[in-house]
Amino acid sequence: MDIRVLRYFLAVAHEKNITRAAESLHIAQPSLSKQLMDLEKELGKTLLVRGKRQITLTDDGLLLRKRAEEIVGLLEKTQLELSADDSRLSGKISIGGNPSDSVLKKATALRSQYPDISFDFYSSDAIDVLERLDHGTLDFAVFLEPIDTMKYEYISLPDASRWGVLLPTAHPSAAKPYIEKQDLTRFPLIFHRRAGLQRLISRWAEADISKLNIAATYNVINGSPARFVKSGLGYFLTTEDLLSSAFDEELCFRPLEPPLEIHYALIWKRYASFSKAAEKFLEQFY
Repeated sequence: MDIRVLRYFLAVAHEKNITRAAESLHIAQPSLSKQLMDLEKELGKTLLVRGKRQITLTDDGLLLRKRAEEIVGLLEKTQLELSADDSRLSGKISIGGNPSDSVLKKATALRSQYPDISFDFYSSDAIDVLERLDHGTLDFAVFLEPIDTMKYEYISLPDASRWGVLLPTAHPSAAKPYIEKQDLTRFPLIFHRRAGLQRLISRWAEADISKLNIAATYNVINGSPARFVKSGLGYFLTTEDLLSSAFDEELCFRPLEPPLEIHYALIWKRYASFSKAAEKFLEQFY
């Protein structure tokens, strides 16, 4: 596969339209269509469903889009690193996960010293972030401890946050300053689908996960979780750092009692080959 053709494929996947993709690429539409048909022939797979109004991706097309993004991203990242001016420290540092306050402060401090360094933050579910870390399109990721030390190096971060529940202010349990174990087992909960986090809460509540009333699960929340609670679907089990500093009067956050905290770590792949910029960023933490 030619990297140029992968870029063409990604443009079509993004635009969902051959004409618009050809315009964005500054090539003729018939040429682009032929390149895509040749790609499908080379792979022996149908990648695109050509509808009247828009193009959609088949399952094979979705897989290729994911891999093509990783391949093109890694190539561009390598080109930037190799073309960097040796006389000035520059480059892009890619960090996955939810950047903690300490990571953002270190990034700010590094840029104040080396303004030609920039950062790219990538947010997705844990599986996707770890895949990108393994493939090298991400330099670092911010993850909850404990860390798989067989695959990753890490530095524990000073950031910590309390587990608790976002619930309606009018709910009887909101009259108390905290949520106890017996309360949690009675609530309809909206909770992260990550198995490790579910086991953590299950151990805290001293109840099998099947005994908890989980109304819904999620992998990544875009925007405020408040709308889930307001819908009446359930109460949001989360950590305080992931919530806005202010709620409207209809909702409140109550921490778990006894307290349950999470701790973050900056992780990277074992035996990773870092750019000079990434090495300098890591030095900020020692």
